Amino acid sequence: MLNDSKQVTPEDRNELRGYIEANALAWAVAKVDHDEVDRINILKASFKAMHLALDELKIRPRLLLIDGNRFTKYKRIPHRCIVKGDSIFASIAAASILAKTWRDEYMQLLHTEFPHYRWDSNKGYGTKEHRDAIEKFGLCKYHRKSFNISPESSQEEIDFEVNQ
Repeated sequence: MLNDSKQVTPEDRNELRGYIEANALAWAVAKVDHDEVDRINILKASFKAMHLALDELKIRPRLLLIDGNRFTKYKRIPHRCIVKGDSIFASIAAASILAKTWRDEYMQLLHTEFPHYRWDSNKGYGTKEHRDAIEKFGLCKYHRKSFNISPESSQEEIDFEVNQ
């Protein structure tokens, strides 16, 4: 069932991804790399990635439904921000599924190159295991440098999310 990507099992997310990609009128996924996130911040980078994805759509939308409470205007297309929108609108849930599965696939590639960070299981988030690996091996070329990475920081205070 289509829902917030965090509420769907990885297997179901992957199945839904195939269905969405085959049946959506239009879809696109874009990424902003970790260096740019460090330069402009995570929120602006998220908006930029959304804009890049919108640039790739084959159909120009008449209204953008955005999951969250803010967004940077895109061209002259009106938008509506909806907190927890992925649990309300199928289109937002589908976008969430695509973003999560593409990101998880990317994290799997990073894991192949740097397995000691265990990106296959932590997906780049600041788990204890990930913080311990950073303490032991240091940051690699894919880590954002703009966040506090001390292992004693609580997970809520830090964000090791590795960006695409």
